[in-house]
Amino acid sequence: MRIWIDLGNSPHVPFFKALSEEFEKRGHTILWTARDYAQTVELAEKAGLNPKVFGTHGGKSVLQKGIKFGGRILSLTNWARGKKIDLAVSHNSHEPLSVAKILRIKSVNLMDYEHHPANKLSFRLASKIIVPESFPDEFLEKFGALEKTVKFKGIKEDIYLSDFVPDKNFRNELESFEVFSEDILVVVRPHASEALYHRQFSNEMLDKMLDEFSSKENVKIVLLPRKKYQGEELRKKHPQENIIIPKRVLDGANLLASADLVVSGGGTMNREAAALGIPTATIFAGHWAAVDEYLRQENLLQRIETYEDLAKIKLVKKEKRNARKNLETKSKVADLILE
Repeated sequence: MRIWIDLGNSPHVPFFKALSEEFEKRGHTILWTARDYAQTVELAEKAGLNPKVFGTHGGKSVLQKGIKFGGRILSLTNWARGKKIDLAVSHNSHEPLSVAKILRIKSVNLMDYEHHPANKLSFRLASKIIVPESFPDEFLEKFGALEKTVKFKGIKEDIYLSDFVPDKNFRNELESFEVFSEDILVVVRPHASEALYHRQFSNEMLDKMLDEFSSKENVKIVLLPRKKYQGEELRKKHPQENIIIPKRVLDGANLLASADLVVSGGGTMNREAAALGIPTATIFAGHWAAVDEYLRQENLLQRIETYEDLAKIKLVKKEKRNARKNLETKSKVADLILE
């Protein structure tokens, strides 16, 4: 088959790269497109995927989101015509699902967050839905997708991280930022302030946490803003020397595996860290995801909602990595996509 994969956001790159390798082993051809958002294009090119780039993010404005959405659908439709695509695969990227519907191409949508408001659209557009076992059936019914949904065990991050082996040379990369082996490394990812699911929430906890952690001895914080303006705003509020905002993209899995603690205001990075066996906490202020509750019950994720919760976080060197080793997840999810 000729399989079209669209990369709408940075986390899509390692996820779909792992699945594409499984597809190619079975003789299928991959066509790549991407949206110019966050580090998506840079990561995709670094991974050797070389996608055709269409569109950008609409920012905070709902009107601009709508304009960008329509424009990207038009561009992708013109590109996809005549490509003889057999299957479109997306992780809740709504534009390629819309194009697949328009051009009568079968489509598969993968998703793991039940509270995203745009699920109402993407779940109805797709021919098939694939979600983790923890995804509640009540939401599938709400989105009109229960009968066309299949589930897999574990989390989507198992697909590309279960067989991860850290690069020993990554230590040199960290030392170039003056992060040394004796330092306690904390990796922090702010919330997605422009995302629809996060628009109504603030994250004062982030500022409190950065000030609290940076005051500790031997702590180095690698802060990973989602957008340039977000990094500039955070740097003004937090000029401490031990808060490091890298000027180049770092390998995400190696960075997380090197950390002693990971804290994120989103979902994917927390789940990646949990999959890698790194102490992980969330300051996500939106509706709690069922998949995160699953990780919390497995003692792989802590939730920071109050200053009392923050005070309970221990800043120490981790003893070892206790990575999840769900090696069969990648092939099983590939089976579900291709069936």
